[in-house]
Amino acid sequence: MKRLRRFVSLYAGAVLALAACSTRPPEPSGLPPAPEARSGWTPQPGWRYAHEAVAAANPLAAQAGAEMLAAGGSALDAAIAAQMVLTLVEPQSSGIGGGALLMLWDGQRLQAWDGRETAPAADDERLFLRADGSPMPFDEAVVGGRAVGTPGVLRMLARAHERDGKLPWARLFEPALRLAEQGFAVSPRLHSLLAQDRTLVRDPQARAYFFDTQGQAWPVGHVLRNPALAAIYRRLAAEGAEAFYQGSIARDMVARVRGHGANPGGLSEADLRAYQPRLREALCTDWREIWRVCGFPPPSSGHLTMMQILGMLPASDATHAVVLGQPGADWLHGYTEAARLAFADRDRYIGDPDFVAAPGGNWRTLLDPGYLARRAALIGPHSMGRASPGDPVPGASLSLASQPEQVEHGTSHVSVVDARGHSVSMTTTVESAFGARLMSDGGTGLPGGFMLNNQLTDFSFVPRDAQGRAVANRLEPGKRPRSSMTPTLVFDRRDGRLLMSVGSPGGAAIIHYVAKMLVATHDWGMNVQDAANLANFGSFNGPTALEKGLFPAATQEALKARGHQVQEVDLVSGTSALERQGGGWFGAADPRREGSVRGD
Repeated sequence: MKRLRRFVSLYAGAVLALAACSTRPPEPSGLPPAPEARSGWTPQPGWRYAHEAVAAANPLAAQAGAEMLAAGGSALDAAIAAQMVLTLVEPQSSGIGGGALLMLWDGQRLQAWDGRETAPAADDERLFLRADGSPMPFDEAVVGGRAVGTPGVLRMLARAHERDGKLPWARLFEPALRLAEQGFAVSPRLHSLLAQDRTLVRDPQARAYFFDTQGQAWPVGHVLRNPALAAIYRRLAAEGAEAFYQGSIARDMVARVRGHGANPGGLSEADLRAYQPRLREALCTDWREIWRVCGFPPPSSGHLTMMQILGMLPASDATHAVVLGQPGADWLHGYTEAARLAFADRDRYIGDPDFVAAPGGNWRTLLDPGYLARRAALIGPHSMGRASPGDPVPGASLSLASQPEQVEHGTSHVSVVDARGHSVSMTTTVESAFGARLMSDGGTGLPGGFMLNNQLTDFSFVPRDAQGRAVANRLEPGKRPRSSMTPTLVFDRRDGRLLMSVGSPGGAAIIHYVAKMLVATHDWGMNVQDAANLANFGSFNGPTALEKGLFPAATQEALKARGHQVQEVDLVSGTSALERQGGGWFGAADPRREGSVRGD
């Protein structure tokens, strides 16, 4: 396995390093583009810790979380500290101007905290339609104020901290405050994404912060200070999260959204004051002999779609499933056919549960073993190409339209286990890279600040089909857009022990990235780092997507012989995972990004 990991790492590194030197080309027709451009391949060793650990998308964020654990903080405390640092050092992926879904295990209760953004009260289902009724191009919709939803992550984290925090709220801001004031070195990935972005430079606040006087992205190693975010963090530490949702910070966000010259939006101070996180019931699904896989319910489609796929797949072993170091054609055929069926259901049924009824009144109908067996029976020796949605509750038609194919973008992920065995799996996002390309200084008048999300583009641009039937994920005031975020905790159902905390960024492909992790660790006996190193794959109910440059030609030809439309594309996962090994924890960070694991 070590030789396999080295071969894959060296080969992929050569391919990705060459590609990172140029602007990302558009993906082939029929597949969504990668949420964030690739920026290289850094082989990761995997990390072992005896007591506690934090896996995050940036070493500075992982270290901030580990600092909280060392001070006696909880897994939640560590996740909050990591998020504050990610806002600073990974602004392209997440931040306080966005939202998050958080799975929290406190040793007795499993909590699913929904900090997803909501649509402003002034918006309606026609937000992304032109005057002639056609949908706007994504690039036209995303930049500016139009797509900005009401940010939810801070109020959600504050509510969760009231229940499960151990350290004082203000203490959790200290690592990020130090970095904002003293500066941090621009990383290769941040530089690469800044250099490739053509619209961020149009925002005056962002231009003055991220670029030099000639409009060039700051080079790798440049020390970047963020005095505006430092001032905001000082207020939030002293006054609590409510200081974000009213007063000068709220006014500045609203002014930038509504005052955008080319693409204004509807966010209001009333929307910010009214925002409320939701504490939802986690979905737990028994899988294979002893695992209980727990994830987020709608508005996330992550757990339901992933467990539909896995529920249609028989157990496999590496001897038959893995060929030349990567998943082979026979296994990929079964997986991607199951994915087509699951994504067809996703596009028909899943939306914000406060607005959309589950089939038969219960989301678990989509995971009923009998229903999945009927769906799996549709998988034959040749690819179906495109699947139709099923009918999980015959006779209980919801008269919904399927959502047309649409771009879905990126995120970040944090996994934590503390010394008490409590755990967090949190996926956090501003949606597109750098969100709406709109930066708020919180009314401080200082350089820097935080990025505002473009989360409303996760709603269906087309709200109804030609027959007038509504799309479940259409925009409505106060509604939360459907997500693919898949924060996951895995337990041993025999004794209730936590076995794994895992998640990934990656838009709709998150579902495939986490599914790959579960299959590779459970069925194929890999550790989480070896699983993260494996090539990515999937289908979104269209072509079969294979990670560019990593699958043998023989595998691709065998899939084509079965009727698959194979396309090699960028599949830039960012998996962060912790798994129980013996009496301690083994952590993984995806070699495609800049993650790390820290702990004790």
